[in-house]
Amino acid sequence: MGKRKKSSRKPAAATAARRREPLDTAFTCLFCHHDKSVTVRVDRKEGIAQLVCRVCDQRYQSKVNHLTEPVDIYSEWLDAADAAQKEDHGTRRPAASSSRPAPAPPSVGSDDD
Repeated sequence: MGKRKKSSRKPAAATAARRREPLDTAFTCLFCHHDKSVTVRVDRKEGIAQLVCRVCDQRYQSKVNHLTEPVDIYSEWLDAADAAQKEDHGTRRPAASSSRPAPAPPSVGSDDD
């Protein structure tokens, strides 16, 4: 019986060197544009996550599960802000493209003669 070849074994150092870096917990605010001013606190026991901007005091709250990370809450906040902006633009009437008043439409069938 022969010995096993050493080349068939994987080196132990290769698996230890491949570490996952932790995800960010501080983000850029959508409204005041300050870097790392938005923090996310995840309370898994209560099932709620809170997002707060330290500069402009913008807040967002969402439900969480055991897989939710702070970056997920930030992404939900981005989506909710985009949806609110689209909804707001849908209810407003379009703005005029110039500052000049629009010409009055010609009246049809007027008897000015």
